[in-house]
Amino acid sequence: MATARLSSNKVVIVGAGPAGIRCAETLLAAGLKPILIDENRRDGGQIYRRQPEGFTRDYATLYGTEAAKARNLHESFDRLRGSIDYRPDTLVWNLTPGQLCCVSQGKHSTVDYDAFILCTGATDRLMPIEGWQLAGTYSLGGAQIALKSQAVSIGHSVVFMGSGPLLYLVASQYVKAGAKVAAVLDTSPLSKRILAMPKLLARPGLLFTGMKLLAQLYQAKIPVHLGIKPQQVLGDAASGVSGVRVSTARGETLTINCDAVALGYHLRPETQLADLAGCRLRFDEASSQWLLAVDEDGRTSVSGVYAAGDGSKIRGADAAEHAGRLVAMALLEDLHQSVNAGLRDEQRHALAVMDQFRLGLAQAFPWPSAQAKALPDTAIVCRCEMISAGELRRTVSEKGACEVNRAKAFSRVGMGRCQGRYCSQAGAEVIAAAAGVSVQQVGRQRGQAPVKPLSILTEEVSP
Repeated sequence: MATARLSSNKVVIVGAGPAGIRCAETLLAAGLKPILIDENRRDGGQIYRRQPEGFTRDYATLYGTEAAKARNLHESFDRLRGSIDYRPDTLVWNLTPGQLCCVSQGKHSTVDYDAFILCTGATDRLMPIEGWQLAGTYSLGGAQIALKSQAVSIGHSVVFMGSGPLLYLVASQYVKAGAKVAAVLDTSPLSKRILAMPKLLARPGLLFTGMKLLAQLYQAKIPVHLGIKPQQVLGDAASGVSGVRVSTARGETLTINCDAVALGYHLRPETQLADLAGCRLRFDEASSQWLLAVDEDGRTSVSGVYAAGDGSKIRGADAAEHAGRLVAMALLEDLHQSVNAGLRDEQRHALAVMDQFRLGLAQAFPWPSAQAKALPDTAIVCRCEMISAGELRRTVSEKGACEVNRAKAFSRVGMGRCQGRYCSQAGAEVIAAAAGVSVQQVGRQRGQAPVKPLSILTEEVSP
């Protein structure tokens, strides 16, 4: 990996979640005052998202099993906030060498940098299901934001469907908040978890926490079904979601009435800014997705660009804190400043253990690529542009578009407001199945600016 050659110490951190806060804390302790740019209005990222000012729910109610960690991170940020340049409610939507393009409340600005550290986190990884375009269908992250930011449930009766730890965490948070959870439907069978147990035992405490979440759901008499196959989100365009239909592990058809569905299959890293910076990405076989290529301390392939947390590798909030400290030390070393070698080795060791657990999670709760092949032609893949699986398959069969960006040009899949953040990975799976090639061969959708939708205020010009 490249080593930064910096003429000054203007350092920008993008993201104020666990990785960004620990990174800023470490740099500040070494005498560097970073600029911390946060897309959210308050610190904490997604996992430890703070409730708006004036809301008074306690930590246990808001964060459940993660309450102590959330409080600790928030208190750490409160201690350092006055000593850093913190810029909340600011989206970095593009970049050029040495400069970030930002927008805050409709006003555009630029921020110069000598080095910047991407702590952009992750977002939901979604696999389409027929009917998921209906009103009342949310991602797991979206359901969690509604609960944390506004203290509301996404519906009167909610089904949680997908796979991975976030499925159980958000469902349990809804139960704890008093919302009605109609069912938890997991595509992963119990056998996968048993086979993954040796890797999951790398972090027995976290494994036990996951078991406790599942036990809490059973105790609350929430129906939990493992090894299901999603069939359809039921409802209509006028009324939205009315239920879901799945096949059980026994092959029986199960229909559950609800007025909202939360979907999610683990997470995918937010790599668009890194892509725009020219950083190399690599295909990760375990999770079957493209990740940012970094060295063990967080250096990317581009000099002066670093990354930490789930934006580079999905290992969770605890790992993000370690990675945030470690990437700060990497930057300090590149600035020829001494670092605590013992502390650096501790972070490296902790992350190695957590990476083993990550591999266990990928084995226990696999990405359901087979679902893409089984999607009916009428199922919508890209909700922004309303592109169906059949349309995408025809770009392969009729136009020979076996690469994701070429398929995008022909079909408009991934051209909408989300810029492919929610549909590109599932779309790649549909293309791979139709073309009879691996999803790695299909490639990845290239990042485009703006990386997220933005609004810019314009001044009225008199004639």
